[in-house]
Amino acid sequence: MSQTQSTAYCHRRMRAALDAVRNGVPVVLMDDGDRENEADLIVAAERLTEQAMAQLIRDGSGIVCLCMTDEDLRRLQLPPMVEKNESAHGTAFTVTIEARHGVTTGVSARDRLTTIQAAIHPDARPADLVRPGHVFPLRAHPGGVLARRGHTEGAVCLSRLAGLRPAGVLCELMNPDGTMMRGAQVAAYADAHGLPVLTIDDLVACTSAPVPVG
Repeated sequence: MSQTQSTAYCHRRMRAALDAVRNGVPVVLMDDGDRENEADLIVAAERLTEQAMAQLIRDGSGIVCLCMTDEDLRRLQLPPMVEKNESAHGTAFTVTIEARHGVTTGVSARDRLTTIQAAIHPDARPADLVRPGHVFPLRAHPGGVLARRGHTEGAVCLSRLAGLRPAGVLCELMNPDGTMMRGAQVAAYADAHGLPVLTIDDLVACTSAPVPVG
């Protein structure tokens, strides 16, 4: 496949993924094989539904993360979870959160959706959230996928490319036996659910060469 053909193929996949993002449909995003070598279900926070949240919880690890920009997290006064980050890939967790109003235990799909909606509201204030909670915010690198090839940056990148607020929700895909979903298992899952699949490489390529309109 020539470079031109490869770029065109990347753009076709990206357009399909962005259509899904705009419609609140999860996208399967795979990172590098020599990194985490995992696939995450990603939904634009602005388009998240209770049904999609339930799918993330049911088919993923249960650790639902809200990926946001540094600017938004500073506005919400959400500090890093720890002072010294020793995570292998520098995953930038902040303190966990819960919506102050409209939730019960905070664990259900509806409650976690309510928390995320509270956090991404344009007029959200620190007082709208309580800490700790059952949603895990993640701080995206300001340089995006070109600076850090992580799912966090990928989630924010997809939402931004779709013309939505730069915030995405993710959860790592797992097999029913509790092992991480990889390779052919990811492809089979995406096919069974009719979900688009992207890689971090796709995002890097399309960020470097913007997807044409139409």
